[in-house]
Amino acid sequence: MLKVEGLNQYYGGSHILRGLGFEAKLGEVSVILGRNGVGKTTLLKSLMGVVPVKAGSVSLDGLDITHATPYERARAGIGYVPQGREIFGRLTVEENLAMGLACKPGRTPIPAELFELFPVLKQMLSRRGGDLSGGQQQQLAIARALAAGPKLLILDEPTEGIQPSIIKDIGRVIRMLADRKTMAIVLVEQFYDFAAELADQYLVMERGEIIDRGRGHEMEAKGVRQMMSI
Repeated sequence: MLKVEGLNQYYGGSHILRGLGFEAKLGEVSVILGRNGVGKTTLLKSLMGVVPVKAGSVSLDGLDITHATPYERARAGIGYVPQGREIFGRLTVEENLAMGLACKPGRTPIPAELFELFPVLKQMLSRRGGDLSGGQQQQLAIARALAAGPKLLILDEPTEGIQPSIIKDIGRVIRMLADRKTMAIVLVEQFYDFAAELADQYLVMERGEIIDRGRGHEMEAKGVRQMMSI
């Protein structure tokens, strides 16, 4: 579903991403791990087109999107949940969800399935996003990204600052979505246990490069937890 080849990114004179390449397959959760400052968020912003790609290529379902704008990538089928959620605090929950349908024809209804995945949102449709708890805002951010029915769902540290009960709910939803085999999921995470539980494929980043990769069930044997703490 997603293919990245030779991706390079710079900020000023700093070489942030160094020749990254990987694939994310339909029906799988690809987890990208690494400490702060290794380039994980820059990678996701490059995939989403928020940061223009300097060198390399990105394709989605066989379509070259290397130079596509963020809204063109959304239309092509990428849903993005940024770090820090970035919901619209002064809009209601319903209005936030409607924003996820911006690339669809007018009056496209909010999918009822979103309220099956996150029942709390149905009870809070008229509440402003800024009045929700951090965990509820994260659920709203994920639901907003799912509203348009993406082929690829990108999540940047969805467990950050979230209470354990909601982390468990988010993990359940991510696994359920992957198992339907209707989308690929790319998850950036620093919470090792959450990542290990969900990973079909893992990639470890260090200094803008992928230093190790493999199948999720190999993570413990290959010492991935230790790699993240070095």
